[in-house]
Parts: sequence; C-alpha cells; structure tokens
Amino acid sequence: MRYIDLFAGAGGFSEGFRRAGFKPVAHVEVDPAACFTLKTRLAYYYLTENGKADIYVQYLTGEISRNQLYSFIPPHILESVIDRSMSDKNNHKIFQMIDKVNGKKEIDLIVGGPPCQAYSLVGRARDAYGMREDPRNYLYIQYGRFLKRYSPKVFVFENVIGLVSAEKGKYFRNIQRYFRRLGYIVEPFIVNANQFGVLQNRRRVIIMGWQKNLNLSVGELADQTSFKYEIKSIFKDLPKIHAGGGIDKFFTYASEINDYLRFAKIRNGIDVLTQHVARPHTEQDKEIYRITIENWQNNRIRLDYNDLPERLKTHHNRKSFLDRFKIVADDLPYSQTVVAHISKDGHYYIHPDIKQNRSISVREAARLQTFPDDYYFEGIKEGQNRTAAFRQIGNAVPPLMIEKIARKIKEFLAC
Repeated sequence: MRYIDLFAGAGGFSEGFRRAGFKPVAHVEVDPAACFTLKTRLAYYYLTENGKADIYVQYLTGEISRNQLYSFIPPHILESVIDRSMSDKNNHKIFQMIDKVNGKKEIDLIVGGPPCQAYSLVGRARDAYGMREDPRNYLYIQYGRFLKRYSPKVFVFENVIGLVSAEKGKYFRNIQRYFRRLGYIVEPFIVNANQFGVLQNRRRVIIMGWQKNLNLSVGELADQTSFKYEIKSIFKDLPKIHAGGGIDKFFTYASEINDYLRFAKIRNGIDVLTQHVARPHTEQDKEIYRITIENWQNNRIRLDYNDLPERLKTHHNRKSFLDRFKIVADDLPYSQTVVAHISKDGHYYIHPDIKQNRSISVREAARLQTFPDDYYFEGIKEGQNRTAAFRQIGNAVPPLMIEKIARKIKEFLAC
C-alpha cells in the first residue's frame, strides 16, 4: 500500500508507516534541512535493502560526504522528496512531481499534519492575537487539495491537542466538516504517545478518514499493552558528556542494549552512535541546572522559577512559564513533551545526571521521540545541524506511535 507524506518534517510519520509495511511515494516538506534528513533516510532504506548497509555506515562515521552518499541512490528515490510549500500556487507543480515518481499507480493513503504552532496552547499564549491571524490555521485546506486529487482510501491527520480548543473548537469542527464534504467518514481521536510505548507525555489529536465504501470499524487507536519502563532506559547506554561536549559523527556505546531500546527499535542493528552532542551553557544556567536536579533528587520537587536566588533570576516574567527549568527525570515512566523550542535552549530538558550538568543531547531528544540511533538529522550545510536537528525532532511525531497506528490501519484495510 502506497502513501504520500504531507508536511513531512523529519519523517516520523513515514518511518512509522514504512516499518508497518507501507511504501512511500512522496514526501512534501518546505524546510530544506528536513528535506536532507528525508533524503538521508531514503538512502538508508535503499542501501540496507540492497545489501549495501556498509555505505551508510561509512556516512555515519564520516568516511564519505553527504553528496557521496546520495551518489549511490537512484535519482528517482531522492526526487520523491519535494521541497515546496503547499499552496494553490504551488500545488499543480507538486502534483506533477508526485505523478512523475508514482506514474499512474493508486495512492492508498495520505498522512501528515500541518505545522502546529498556530493551534498550540503555548503558541497562543505567547502571541498578542492568540494566533487568530496566523495563516497556518488554514493549512488543512491544502491537505484537502491532495485528498481531492488522489482520493486515497484512508488519510491520517495529526496535530497538537490545542487544536481542540483553538477559537473555542472552531478549527477542529471546520476541519472535520471539510473532510466530510470531500467524501470521507471522519473520526477524531485523542491519544497520548505514552499509550504506545513512547516514554514521553505527548498528547495529540489524530483525525482519521476513510472512503464511505470501506465500511471500516476503527475502535481504539491506543495500544492497550502495559509498559513498565522508565526514562533511565534511554540514558543508560550513552557515554557521559558535559555541556558543549560530544561528537557529531561517531561515538561508541557505553553499555549493551537494554530491553526498552530493543522494544522501541532504537538500537536496531547498526551500532553506530551519532549526534550525541550537547549545547554549551553559561555558568549561571549550570548553577540553575544543579538546583533543579537537586530539588528533584532530594525532594522530588519541580523547580519554581520564583524560588531561585534573586541573583539567578534574569527573566522579567515572574507570573507564567515558572517551570521553564525542568529535569527529564529518569525515574519516571515518561518525560515532558519534547517540542521545537528545544532548538532555542535546553532549560526545559535538563539531563538527570548532576555530574554531566547539561541539557539533553540531540540523540537523547531523538530517543525520547523513539527515532532509531541510525536516523541522522541533517542541516542545510553538512555538519552544521545541532539547532536544525533539535527543531526537526521537536516538531516530529514519534515513529513508534505511528507504527502501531499504521499496523492497525493495515489490519482494517485487510478485513
């Protein structure tokens, strides 16, 4: 079964559906760095499926360049990543590019979700107009243009939980009405990534639609399996690094694989660790980090910004975002939500080891999202990708969650 990934980002949707046995036709994404990430992942799949995984390993270890890696990949595969924004002006060209790589084959699914900042609770709180005038509120209409063009059997639309309450639910209702007018039976779901084995508190809206003639009965999307893992499973095998430390291209593991890493397919055969790099921090931030960690370890108390010594308070806002410094506690079953703001600073994602005294690394953030260690997050320029990687990871959907949803869809379509 073939799918198109819209607003593809770093490819969390695509990774999940591909693991479930679906075939990607095209990825549409406007961020150039994310497009390189998608191409590199396509290179991974092509090489590993054709017995040439050693070439991909050479790229991870820095022996060959990105251009050299891409030279081993048939051009039509890389051309399936379409670096264009979806709009009434651009869509005709995007349709042409998709049809070029797909031919006249049927499209079974369309997946993806538009940028979530316009609907997010934090985004609305920070914007003077509550994001009411943000054009991203209406990107679901562009999603619908592709439903009209390709008439997939099923679509999966994902967004933040804030979509339900934005403008008192107006957008949430309008999206469903619009998709129904396009001829689909539509059903919304509220899910949390931790219901699927992701060690993260990440609530999301999933709107599923299917053609009326399919007569599907979806039921519950969430995985009912009980999980007994803790966040420490994500950190345990990684080398210890300090603020500003780590290596981008190659690092050996500190210990053997554990049950969670095997279950989530985070370590899945290519034992090369990349992007375990941490951002640098000021001495003041590191002092706040120590206080934050000690509060949790000694008293299991989250830091309230107003409780800091006056000399450490530099923010004028003392009434909101008082939890802006937060430990990723390794003795809990899931972490706080990883969001794109992690690309700006790491204060909300402090590593639990006081000896390392830093925010989490790119690889640790990717693991919280269940991206495998062989997943490489690119920048626009090769080798300059920490900020771009954090942004892509924060905007992504967890592949493990999407894989489990994709497998259920596969079961529905097989009935």
